[in-house]
Amino acid sequence: MKITSYYPVIMTNDVKATTDFYLRHFDFEALFSADWYVHLQSKQNEHVTLAVLDGRHETIPESGRGSAGGLLLNFEVEDPDALYARFQAAGLPILKAICDEDFGQRHFITADPNGVLIDIIKPIPPSAEFAALYEASALPG
Repeated sequence: MKITSYYPVIMTNDVKATTDFYLRHFDFEALFSADWYVHLQSKQNEHVTLAVLDGRHETIPESGRGSAGGLLLNFEVEDPDALYARFQAAGLPILKAICDEDFGQRHFITADPNGVLIDIIKPIPPSAEFAALYEASALPG
């Protein structure tokens, strides 16, 4: 099987507020917009996409309808410190303060209007203990 694309779809009861959040804070643009579904693409990288879907829509099997929960989106960025300051100034919730982790990340965690966690990450060299757990080609440079 050859996978040709992959993107998360956030099911929500408020498509507009969720879409507006990602447009405003993550520099996405809408490639398709309906009142029940919006397909977003990063303005900086066409391969970074995300969709927002009304969790009550008829295209979703009834047993699977609802809102996103238990979801963590990871966004790798060049400068997490700048985003941390920007998000703080914008009043976004900071659920985990920016820090360096021994496993090889500088990151912080915020959340979207649905409570979906968003981990803003920059890979950094891991400690020797964690470096041993990486496939050599996956180690950050």
